[in-house]
Amino acid sequence: MRDPKAGRKPLFYVALDDPDWEKDRLLVEQLRDHVDGFKVGLGLVAWAGLAPVQWLRSEGIDVFLDLKLHDIPQTVATAAAAAEQLGVRFLTLHALGGEAMLSAARDVCQQTQLLAVTLLTSLDQSDLAPWADETDPAALTFRLAKLALQTGVDGLVCAGTEAARLRRAVGPTPVLAVPGIRLPEQASQDQRRVVTPQQAVAAGADLLVLGRVITQSPRPLETLSAIR
Repeated sequence: MRDPKAGRKPLFYVALDDPDWEKDRLLVEQLRDHVDGFKVGLGLVAWAGLAPVQWLRSEGIDVFLDLKLHDIPQTVATAAAAAEQLGVRFLTLHALGGEAMLSAARDVCQQTQLLAVTLLTSLDQSDLAPWADETDPAALTFRLAKLALQTGVDGLVCAGTEAARLRRAVGPTPVLAVPGIRLPEQASQDQRRVVTPQQAVAAGADLLVLGRVITQSPRPLETLSAIR
């Protein structure tokens, strides 16, 4: 585990999960002064397009654009260039897309920080067995992380269960973003490799993505304050 005195204060981004942008915007207004930014994912973009990103940026709010890009290099580079133009702070893409794809995105982003998704938190060993030679989630995460960082991406998205070992392996510089955050009393739901906020920070996470732990809370601000 990292010495908290030597580490950076973690960033907190709340995921906007509701397909109704107006409901998401109410949550933004409630929490904007208490978080570092908001994550806009594929679900919201599919329903509302890029209008939420444009509005957030017009308000001076940092955006974590979580599209998990995974396509041929030219297509991903085109999408990454659009994210750069929008002024998002973080953009995700799959490490499984390979070196050429990751490098193509890196070439068109000067300000937007690229985070490579290693292995989705909804997957465990039983999911990997039918298609992967390496079925240990931690081992596959490390292989994908090594590949991604060689291309010059700024950081990684990983499960909190692998964060401590990954931090020791990659050193202090790469950003480690951890989703799948749950409070001790919460069910993991469709995510299998989950951790508490305290476990994520102790393991070396730089950025915590707070999704249903906040969005399904009857009192989001109180829950956020308790976590912080």
